[in-house]
Amino acid sequence: MKLYQVRKGQFVYFNNELHKVYGVKPMFKKSVHLIRLRDLSQHITIAAAVERYRPKELDSFIFNHKVYTLNKDRNAEAGDFILINNPMPDSLDTYSLNEIEVVETSDKKGVVTSNSHGIKHHEYLLMVPGRLENSLPIDYQNMEGVESEKIHSLDLPAKQLSGELPVIGDIFKKKNSDSIHEAMVIAINGQTVYLGDGFELPQEELLDTDNWEFLYNLLDK
Repeated sequence: MKLYQVRKGQFVYFNNELHKVYGVKPMFKKSVHLIRLRDLSQHITIAAAVERYRPKELDSFIFNHKVYTLNKDRNAEAGDFILINNPMPDSLDTYSLNEIEVVETSDKKGVVTSNSHGIKHHEYLLMVPGRLENSLPIDYQNMEGVESEKIHSLDLPAKQLSGELPVIGDIFKKKNSDSIHEAMVIAINGQTVYLGDGFELPQEELLDTDNWEFLYNLLDK
């Protein structure tokens, strides 16, 4: 692809794996900033090294270690993940192409997400857990040459995470640490959680019960 064709939010293949563009920095040699969807790891490359993919209904892929299939047979409900594939934001809205968000409330007109975005039902595809029948796995652009272990791992259950998503005011304790390390969640931006000690980490890492223990929420005290 040419750099002027690369846009924030696009699904692309890089090194044969599915990624999403989260930023384009034209002033830098490696100007395309990516998130690999299966584990939310970040990567930097050039425009010529990526190839765009337009997600569609019945595509299935791993997002944050869990398998989902895109579907539009029903409207999203509270707790569901959605992919905003057809964004039509109003002038005051801030959501954009292919954002993945969690639904907090739903009615006949649309949904409200955890980021306070009001989204109409025709603007998104529902992310149904698992690979539905007749779904098309899009984790890899070309399955030829992919190690069999990687292919089989696509359908393995995710590592056990704690059930509740972190919210501002939550106090977590770091496990397997030489000293007591407790920190409060002070901000959340998408999948990134910011702690009061200046540390930031992916949401999946904070919810990994092998590494972090939820203690209490400061607002409940």
